[in-house]
Amino acid sequence: MSALLITGVNGQVGFELQRSLAPLGKIVAMTRAEMDLSDVASILSVLGEHRPGIIVNPAAYTAVDRAESEKEQAMAVNATAPGVLARWAADNGAYLVHYSTDYVFDGMKADPYVESDPVNPQSVYGESKWLGEEAVRSAGAHHVILRTSWVYGHHGNNFLKTILRLAQERSALNVVADQIGAPTSAALIADVTRRIVEAVSGPNAPDLSGTYHLSAEGNTSWHGYAAHIVREASAKNFNLALKLDALKAISTAEYPTPAKRPQNSRLDCTKLINSFGLRLSAWQEGVTEVIERLSPASR
Repeated sequence: MSALLITGVNGQVGFELQRSLAPLGKIVAMTRAEMDLSDVASILSVLGEHRPGIIVNPAAYTAVDRAESEKEQAMAVNATAPGVLARWAADNGAYLVHYSTDYVFDGMKADPYVESDPVNPQSVYGESKWLGEEAVRSAGAHHVILRTSWVYGHHGNNFLKTILRLAQERSALNVVADQIGAPTSAALIADVTRRIVEAVSGPNAPDLSGTYHLSAEGNTSWHGYAAHIVREASAKNFNLALKLDALKAISTAEYPTPAKRPQNSRLDCTKLINSFGLRLSAWQEGVTEVIERLSPASR
């Protein structure tokens, strides 16, 4: 297999991709400093130097609230850069795996979203990710777009690690309970990506280009997610100041943010499961695994 280039390797998913994709061949791991996705010249220079056969692009502008006031930067990284990668891939016979988000939807559907549902992003971040998807699709490259949600891991900053920290510092917390989704580990995303890369590589590989939903099995609210974190952390001997009965459920209206969040972030992953022969683990499994890695006993 020719070189496999991964962007944003200091991010949650990029960090795990280095592990999951390493057995497949030569990895070109690019940090933001080495490949600035807000700079088209930087992107083209790196691609021209390494000439990868597969490009995996987890890098993104993910500061959801700050994007409301930094639209130009968000659009450069999330909308323009994926198009540059995809056009290069089309011109050079490379394959592109790109990641998107549940924020392309407005979150008002009662059921889990399928890939063909109409999009209606409610934030700059969501709009930028949707435009990035469209740029990839229109470039003509062989590609897979993976929409995912509520990503966390043991590396980087995320909701799970924030709750763990706050539960050790505070005796009471308020957490939103009327937004629903599936906490999805960066490790699961990376492992699924490996299966996809294996499936689409080689001269006789099927063309499975398209958009797919990828999230862990099941769903919960942010409050339910936080409660599970507190229970598991308590079982793993974290010294918690917070007790479960002091974890208060609040509404979205009680916790306003600059960017609107989808109330329903559930993604139907049937297409992905059937196309690639996958099993997606329950969201609780990944959360427990990360808490075990972060536990005092494992240090």
